[in-house]
Amino acid sequence: MLNDEKSLNFIEEIIEEDIRNGKHGGRVLTRFPPEPNGYLHIGHAKSIVLNFGLAQKYMGKTNLRFDDTNPVTEETEYVESIKNDIKWLGFQWAEELYTSDYFETLYGYAVKLIKKGLAYVDDSSSEEIAASKGTPTEPGKPTPYRDRSVEENLRLFAEMREGKYPDGAKVLRAKIDLANPNMHLRDPLLYRIKHAHHHRTGNKWCIYPMYDFAHGQSDSIENITHSICTLEFIPHRPLYDWLIEQLEIFPSKQYEFARLNLNYTVMSKRKLLQLVNEKYVDGWDDPRMPTISGLRRRGYTPASIRNFCERIGVAKRENIIDVGLLEFCIREDLNQTAWRRMAVLDPVKLVITNYPAGKTETLIGENNPEVEGGEGERSIPFSNELWIEREDFMENPPKKFFRLAPGLMVRLKHAYIIKCDEAVKDSEGNITEIRCTYLPESKSGEDTSGIKVKGTIHWVSVPHAKTAEVRLYDRLFNVENPAAEENFKLTINPESLQIIEKAYAEPDLLNAVPGKGYQFIRKGYFTLDDQQSTPDHLVFNRTVTLRDTWVKEMNRE
Repeated sequence: MLNDEKSLNFIEEIIEEDIRNGKHGGRVLTRFPPEPNGYLHIGHAKSIVLNFGLAQKYMGKTNLRFDDTNPVTEETEYVESIKNDIKWLGFQWAEELYTSDYFETLYGYAVKLIKKGLAYVDDSSSEEIAASKGTPTEPGKPTPYRDRSVEENLRLFAEMREGKYPDGAKVLRAKIDLANPNMHLRDPLLYRIKHAHHHRTGNKWCIYPMYDFAHGQSDSIENITHSICTLEFIPHRPLYDWLIEQLEIFPSKQYEFARLNLNYTVMSKRKLLQLVNEKYVDGWDDPRMPTISGLRRRGYTPASIRNFCERIGVAKRENIIDVGLLEFCIREDLNQTAWRRMAVLDPVKLVITNYPAGKTETLIGENNPEVEGGEGERSIPFSNELWIEREDFMENPPKKFFRLAPGLMVRLKHAYIIKCDEAVKDSEGNITEIRCTYLPESKSGEDTSGIKVKGTIHWVSVPHAKTAEVRLYDRLFNVENPAAEENFKLTINPESLQIIEKAYAEPDLLNAVPGKGYQFIRKGYFTLDDQQSTPDHLVFNRTVTLRDTWVKEMNRE
């Protein structure tokens, strides 16, 4: 066994057996073959981590191959986004390839099948072809075109390529077995006519190979040793093998694993495209989307996503993963990497009456106390006027309330112990100001007061505060399996985005870097929005709360 540190998944067992037997000379070459018709999502991340991870583990390589056989839905924008996502996750492909690179070779393969009497041109409509295939319990029936001669099929197929026929007029089908219990072997389609501009080949082609014809043959052309697909492709495997055998080409092999199913999420590209086109979200990279670009904009890190994919493992049986595990992985990562900063989201003013007005004191705070050395320090300005969270004060608190109330003491983070003296209200009874006194001898790190308090609250100095827009993101759907609903859009969580237009942040957050995680002390993990934030208008996106509040809310209901 090449790896005895932990148990192997079933694909690793296959690869290690192949290496022991000298299959393919002990070589491992995988591929990641996305169709460029949308942005990658967390489900694709699992496939990326698996394919690239296997190649890295066994000193092999991984090709990136774009399955660009449907010119109507494919765009260069999607190609570029896919490449960016893979690089961001920390992987680099051996070769960047396109199925369209092989159009001429694939056409030659189709001609070879025709010459062997294993493919024919069919003029039937799509409805007629579907009806002729029969049912899982009844055999299919041949269409009138199944017994065309090799010569006629070669001529018609050449004319299809030349553009003599309109879309849907003819297709090329494999000639296999209309009574086979596997419906995919009942004379499957190999080519269809589609007069559409292709993002790479332009108008050179008007016939395009079907996925089942292009997939295995492209694997073979590239000498892929282990072609890893999701479970829905199990019924396609016999056709994959049949085509390779009949064409007498390199014997790539397909292996299937369970795709990622995540609760409170949809991962159908069609449904995600609906959300984008119908403006339920702000584009493919909306931080509520399960796309890799959305997760990146929300503040997820490559390490957290890789860790999540490794934790869920590789299985042969479908199951549903709790999105809470993904959130756990990002909390675990950010706890070690996020810099601590103070921001007040629902502010009320606090005045320290015995601290000199107009005085500014510089306090020091560690960037990350979870890491030895703290990853350096930052300066925090302090004055007699502070913003604190409104929820940190109560006039008539319950027992075990360890924050501010008349007569109670708390520590200001990195600063002093204060005692609440009174709350000032306006004519309508709203609290406008909280007045306190501080203990000069209680400064953090130099405390000689001898007083111990149970509560610590965060704050931001009023004259030094920087305003910021803060976006509180939550799960996009409020049911576990939105895809199963008759109209999944009706299950969108109306509170999936709450915008705080004017929060107050400590001035060091002016130096915030896109892609860097920040823990707003006691409030959650946040990141600077790299799309809409500017030095004059800071915008922060909440990545995740400090704790799993969702479970608490669901239990409360």
